[in-house]
Amino acid sequence: MLDGVVLGRCMQKHTHQEFIRFLNAVERAVPAGKLIHAIVDNYATHKHPKVQAWLIRHPRWTFHFTPTSSSWLNAVENFFSALTRKRLRRGVFRSIVDLQAAINRYLNEHNRDPKPFVWTRPARDILAKLTRLPVPSV
Repeated sequence: MLDGVVLGRCMQKHTHQEFIRFLNAVERAVPAGKLIHAIVDNYATHKHPKVQAWLIRHPRWTFHFTPTSSSWLNAVENFFSALTRKRLRRGVFRSIVDLQAAINRYLNEHNRDPKPFVWTRPARDILAKLTRLPVPSV
C-alpha cells in the first residue's frame, strides 16, 4: 500500500494451498530484506497448519488480523470497488478465463501508474484502536 502497487492472483479456490501459492508470489515480488506486513481478515485459510509452518520459514512476514470495519481494509475495499465499477460491472465474460483476463488487465493498468492509499485518520487513532481489539495482532 505504500506505493500503490497491487499484487493479485485469480485462483479457482480459497484453500490453504492457493493462499501459500499467493504468499510465494508476493515473497518473490518483494525485494529481499524488506519486511512484509500482511493485513488479513479472519478467514480460516491463513490459520491452516501448513500456512503457519510457511510463516515460520519466512520470518520477514507478519500477519495482522483486523476486524471487518477496520480502516486498514478500506484500501482493499476501495480497490475492489473500483475494479468492479471500472472493469466488471457491465462486462460480458464468456468464461472464467475471460473474467480472470479482465481482472489481470485491470491490475496491470493500475500498476502502470499506482497511487498509494491515503489515510484519512491519524496513525495514533488507528494504533489506539489496536489496543482495544480482543485478539492482538500477530
